[in-house]
Amino acid sequence: MPSDTKSRIQAVARELFVQQGVQNTSLRQISERLGITKPALYYHFSSRDDLVRSIVQPLVEDIERFLRDRGQAGEPRELLADYFELIWRHREVIVMMVRDLSTLGFLDLGTRMFEWRRELVARLLGPELGLEQQIRATVALGGMSDCAVEFAHLPLEEVKPTAVETAAVALGLL
Repeated sequence: MPSDTKSRIQAVARELFVQQGVQNTSLRQISERLGITKPALYYHFSSRDDLVRSIVQPLVEDIERFLRDRGQAGEPRELLADYFELIWRHREVIVMMVRDLSTLGFLDLGTRMFEWRRELVARLLGPELGLEQQIRATVALGGMSDCAVEFAHLPLEEVKPTAVETAAVALGLL
């Protein structure tokens, strides 16, 4: 369990990373916003990269747990709804990645995200997909992620039903 100071550092860093991008945010800016010294910040995180990794790691762990625990069973719409809730919980990290693509290099996120998507699509539609199904899956899952980013300021209940239903239609889950 992270200390209160560590959690506060992560919260302020996440906010600044979302606003300015990772590369445009310095540890000095983070420490000044918190009212702590840079050495105090370095006590908790050895570098900006270390701090970014600590913010991204919960997303990685949650997606991997989701894919591991869901198995092959389950109704596809329910799987989509649960997946949307997962990405909604991590929408600030997704905004960080979209705002500053260098974030995809942390924890090999770029490669992992494609692997996660392929695994989720296989659970939704099966392992052998034609080109049309692959395109539909890309539109559906990418669109859900985009909704979590674009409409992050709205309540989940306003976004989720339409996002999930539209993804289900795109996937042909009628």
